Amino acid sequence: MLIAACGESATLAVDTGYGADPPLPEPVEALIPTVKIAPAKPWEDSELPTAHHGTAVKAFASDLDHPRWVYVLPNGDVLVAESNAPERPLRDELLGIKGKVMGMVMKRAGAATPSADRITLLRDTDGDGVADVRTVFLADLRSPFGMALVDNELFIANTDALVKVPYQTGDTEASGPVSKVADLPGGPLNHHWTKGLLASPDGGRLYVSVGSNSNVAEHGMKHEEGRAAIWVFDRTSGEGRVFASGLRNPVGMAWQGDTLWTSV
Repeated sequence: MLIAACGESATLAVDTGYGADPPLPEPVEALIPTVKIAPAKPWEDSELPTAHHGTAVKAFASDLDHPRWVYVLPNGDVLVAESNAPERPLRDELLGIKGKVMGMVMKRAGAATPSADRITLLRDTDGDGVADVRTVFLADLRSPFGMALVDNELFIANTDALVKVPYQTGDTEASGPVSKVADLPGGPLNHHWTKGLLASPDGGRLYVSVGSNSNVAEHGMKHEEGRAAIWVFDRTSGEGRVFASGLRNPVGMAWQGDTLWTSV
């Protein structure tokens, strides 16, 4: 109990943490590090984010199961990846007590829920800013995240594979079976499991972001092969290569001319 009660408090004001050369406090040595995780709780029905003057915010859809990424189709329909981390059967085996503690912390933060593994379609037919049509566009995926529409094919980045389904404007569910385009780095130890997806401006290539499997390769480099990188795949053949590396956890990607930006 005494060990668990030990902690520390902030010694610097928040605004001192900004700038080119912010002062850093000396590290604190302790048997157990201070970890304070705010418990995850949903918005109350009457609560809304504070909007900038002259703008307003409303809930477009609610009661979604861990929505992680949205993709707007050309006709205005919105696809939502309802997804969470896949099961990690070897985490406790590889990480021991550390893995168990990590699981407890993630559970408190609301990250230890099963993955819905589906993509939901939302449609606002009357333009009031609230979706009045909601369908399961595609189910039985594997921790899906990124999405990209090219011509009549919708590409989806599962945690371990890039897949595609046929799509026609107005579809409310996938009109054909899932087919695999390429494997992606996954594995039983699969930290930073989300896989972002962006098509090239001409649609011929698909860029997939892959996060690292650790902080400092503490599990060995064999678990880092092909990770901490952005991959580029030929849309037709599925052949791929590393486009950029040394990126701990790239998630969002966007084009500015011929420059690819990502948030890490």
